[in-house]
Amino acid sequence: MKTGVAFDLGTSGFRAHKMDLETGEIKRTVITLRNPIPGTNVMDHMDFAIHYGQDLTHYLVIDAVKNIISKLEVDIDNLERISVCGNPIQLSLFQGMTIEDLAYAGERKKEKYNIKDQERKANILDSSEINGLEDFKDCKVVIPPAIRHEVGADALALMVVSGMLDSDEVAIATDYGTNAEMALKVDDVIYTGSAAAGPALEGQQIKHGVLASPYTISDIEFEDGYLRNYVLNEEMIPVKGDLVDPKTGEVKEEGNIRAKGITGTGVIALIDECIENGLIKLPKIQTSDGILRLQDNVLFSDKDLSEAGKALGALRAGHITLCNAAGIEMGDVTRAYMSGASGTYVDALKSYRIGMSPYNVDHISQIGNTSLVVAREILLSEDRLWELQDIANKIVGHHTMFATEPAFRDTYVLEIAYWDEGMPFKMLKKYLKKKNLPQIDVPSKTPEVEKRVVKDIPVLGEEGLFVLENVGTHLTMTLEDPVSCEKSVEVCPTSAISIDDNGKVLIRTDLCEGIHCQKCVRACPTGELNWDELEVMGV
Repeated sequence: MKTGVAFDLGTSGFRAHKMDLETGEIKRTVITLRNPIPGTNVMDHMDFAIHYGQDLTHYLVIDAVKNIISKLEVDIDNLERISVCGNPIQLSLFQGMTIEDLAYAGERKKEKYNIKDQERKANILDSSEINGLEDFKDCKVVIPPAIRHEVGADALALMVVSGMLDSDEVAIATDYGTNAEMALKVDDVIYTGSAAAGPALEGQQIKHGVLASPYTISDIEFEDGYLRNYVLNEEMIPVKGDLVDPKTGEVKEEGNIRAKGITGTGVIALIDECIENGLIKLPKIQTSDGILRLQDNVLFSDKDLSEAGKALGALRAGHITLCNAAGIEMGDVTRAYMSGASGTYVDALKSYRIGMSPYNVDHISQIGNTSLVVAREILLSEDRLWELQDIANKIVGHHTMFATEPAFRDTYVLEIAYWDEGMPFKMLKKYLKKKNLPQIDVPSKTPEVEKRVVKDIPVLGEEGLFVLENVGTHLTMTLEDPVSCEKSVEVCPTSAISIDDNGKVLIRTDLCEGIHCQKCVRACPTGELNWDELEVMGV
């Protein structure tokens, strides 16, 4: 069998298909629960690459790619093509291309540091041209185009697969993930942006949160005052779980499946249902201890609510900012497209009610993992690759850097006040109007929902799904006084760090929350555990 592998290199994790190049059939699927680079968002990944070196970060990505190919059980002698899709950071690190033009915002800084924008057009490389893939002899690597250097192949995939480019509607498409790409189409102009919505939408930075995978809670519904859990099975299909008293955790009715955590979609459903039924009154959970209890001891706390609120606020702030750039009101948007795992498994109406889609849309389309769709297409057809480049060339676009955009800053501050400080919705509207920003409102109608796919990855293949739980390597150093740094292990929010009796530190790169966390470093009283002294094992 002539074999190819299609990759979606996502900020929160990688997904890959083994495919028969002659028949176009998907044979096997592997997903990871984390990105191999330390950190929980694209900014963390850039910081790590700049701090530790882009060659080293490239090594982490390639090591993960090779690990996934191994778990796909690919016969290397028959591996003819690899295709990748993802945001510009991930694709650049995969190729070993510099990311300095992405890391520094603003033309003045680029001019100061003599940084040139990299060309990120469609390309087909020999695997020998990518450091670390030399062993894949006679294998081609297919790279899709970016629209411009900061608007990547994943954003192009979102626009193309959604069909928004062929529609006359005022429409917005959003990839609901850690680095939430979004595109607004008004007439023939595409307005793009990327909101660091945070990992809460992927189930991360939530105490019991997990990336969408088998045995995770993906939806919640109220039944007679109790919470019905819906859990993803081995085929990634939601099935009925336990009916639980959210205040006590008492199981009122057992389901047929157990749960190991909650996904971002489950978090969204939980927030909507609990606001609707009085168990959440922002910014607090209305239980005696500020905790909601789901099945199998999965808990959701006030702190989790705060993390989710930051992500939801960033999303709506992004939508408002794009509308502001286009000179339209939020109420002018009539269609919304939702992609990514959170955009697929979430109940679209629940997410709509809490502001994840503009309040006046008539239609919501849930379209699955568009990045992986495009990776499959270009794996099977070189013509499709050049067609995508032609589409990218023709797009008339306006990109907004949210990090430096006053409209986003002003809106996000108001969103945080609403979600995290209990500012009334009416006051949020008032301040948006005062700042002359596009208005929002409470949804007054029920949009039509089109669910194009049941699962984020509709076809897993006859060989099934493999979940790769450990996709990274380790940061390491040796301490002279390991006892003094025992607190460092205790404070790690993801249990990423261990220190043995000989003082050897091991920090899993895929679990580590990166340079912006460093709780372990701050907890070491002697200062011996130093982020700058850590090395990557095996390099």
